[in-house]
Amino acid sequence: MQELLIAEGVDIKVPKVGDVLEGTILTVSKNEVVVDIDGFGLGVVRGRELYDESVRLEALKPGDKVFASVVEPENKEGNIELSFRAAGQERVWQTLTDRMQKREVVETKILDANKGGLMVEINGVIGFLPVSQLSTEHYPRVEEGDKNKILEVLKSYVGSPFRVQIITADPEEEKLIVSEKAVGEEALRAKIQKLKIGDIVEGEVSGIVDFGIFIKFGDGLEGLVHISELAWSRIEHPKDLYKVGQKLQAQVITIDRDRISLSVKRLQADPWLESIKKYEVGQTVRGKVTKVMPFGAFVELDPDIYGLVHSVELSNEEGKDPSQVVSVGEEKEFKIISIEPQEHRLGLSLRALTAKAEAKAAEAKTEEKPQEPEASK
Repeated sequence: MQELLIAEGVDIKVPKVGDVLEGTILTVSKNEVVVDIDGFGLGVVRGRELYDESVRLEALKPGDKVFASVVEPENKEGNIELSFRAAGQERVWQTLTDRMQKREVVETKILDANKGGLMVEINGVIGFLPVSQLSTEHYPRVEEGDKNKILEVLKSYVGSPFRVQIITADPEEEKLIVSEKAVGEEALRAKIQKLKIGDIVEGEVSGIVDFGIFIKFGDGLEGLVHISELAWSRIEHPKDLYKVGQKLQAQVITIDRDRISLSVKRLQADPWLESIKKYEVGQTVRGKVTKVMPFGAFVELDPDIYGLVHSVELSNEEGKDPSQVVSVGEEKEFKIISIEPQEHRLGLSLRALTAKAEAKAAEAKTEEKPQEPEASK
């Protein structure tokens, strides 16, 4: 029919697959609903296309206004095949997209958890809240990043209400991603803008991980003190020095958007600069090996001063494994070959002393060797 009208030059609107049309219900039966679509004609909704969460078949009656999505512009009877189900899905995703664009805050309950984050439901669609998008209040700070312990923390949130914002709503891939962190992001940035590099803040330890500690301070702010900024001396693990709830001061050293980096050690005098004055290049010192690595060994000269013996300075034998030359806890004499005070670097050599000792031994052996008698004339 549409083809005949177009051929005769009649200007008509032709619906396309996926269009959502509004119509008035004419009849309702068990397996079919007939809808009058103004400007297009009759539409029919059948079978599985009848069912949608927002449309209840038993509640429909003639005269009701409904929305339906075009499945087929014209069937063999000349009617439009429609779907309540597809229209409902489209409306749901459109609503989710609108909420995302408006940055609307949505309250939802946590349905489940996995090692990557939390499952939520918004408008009947299952969404995902990644761990990286959790607020500082709910972010799981677990020592050494133990994934099983992280999962335990995440599972404890199941059933709890969370306030989130939608950051991805993709109907084609049916991907819904939300963020809890985004809810207070603007307010957080406003607070961070008041901070300056060098500011001294006072707070308490809110989390301890293998790479540092987190400190909560001010009005809901939080910063990370990397393990390298905790103390001037070497630290095996932050838990050896700090505990959650401990109060302390720190200095703001970098601000990168919503990430604040702090330092504890910069509020203390650097003992290295004073202690290093008693050492000089060429000096022979005694130290204890504290760690052996593939590239060399760390040696403690005193509580404040550590030196590095690079693998090439351990032995005259090229490519020899450091663990075959020295071991943790062993005390030896080393020669200082470099000092860089500002970088806290002190270079040591075992090879230099070994070579010197070997040369002396060889010289002594030569002196002790008896001279051969002169030949008879």
